[in-house]
Amino acid sequence: MFTNKLLARLRDATTVTVLTGAGISAESGVPTFRGKDGLWQNHKVEELATIAAFQKNPQLFWQFYSWRRKALRDVKPNLGHYALVDFERYFKDYLLVTQNVDNLHILAGSTKIVELHGNILRDRCTKCNAITVTAADPDSQIPTCKKCGALVRPDVVLFGENLNEILLRKAQHAASECEVFFSIGTSGVVEPAASLPFLSKANGAFLVEINEEETPFSVHSNEMLRGPAGKILPQLAMVIEKIQSR
Repeated sequence: MFTNKLLARLRDATTVTVLTGAGISAESGVPTFRGKDGLWQNHKVEELATIAAFQKNPQLFWQFYSWRRKALRDVKPNLGHYALVDFERYFKDYLLVTQNVDNLHILAGSTKIVELHGNILRDRCTKCNAITVTAADPDSQIPTCKKCGALVRPDVVLFGENLNEILLRKAQHAASECEVFFSIGTSGVVEPAASLPFLSKANGAFLVEINEEETPFSVHSNEMLRGPAGKILPQLAMVIEKIQSR
């Protein structure tokens, strides 16, 4: 299943960067945040998930995000998430960069991680920026900061907002320095994450794509593994453990 060239690169590699997208979470049953026809209660998602919507109608905004959080309550990490936890042990210099906000990588046990788009199960104060790991339940009232009393919001990047510059630079640095780069379950169309594989490739990395469909990365990949990450990654993790122990 895995070529000798890929196995040789993984046997010798010490610096590995992984980018994950919605595909790996879909295997856990994470529902799309878009309802039928891209609407939620007759509201366009792109108009709800904005800072303007939060400021105009924080109660409606929080109803939407409460619905999204409830949809994640019974969702568990899959074998692909757990295999990436093993990757942390196999490679000395490793970073997992994810576009997902569902917290599944952290639930699985990943610690060397950059959440580019934030985490929907955290809250952030709109005034003092205090982070609350245990997210509020806004069913009863709009949540406020326990430190300063200001309104809080989910700690996610909303439509029209820029990514955290520190996290983005960390991800870009890892991509530019790694020997092997994995693109897993991402469509390759959402910037700036979509540029990371190309950044790694430009700096000499061995680019591996794990996806069930063709993406803009496919033609540039050194190795294309077609199929679900939840099946491919555990097999790959076992092979890496074997070749590194020799």
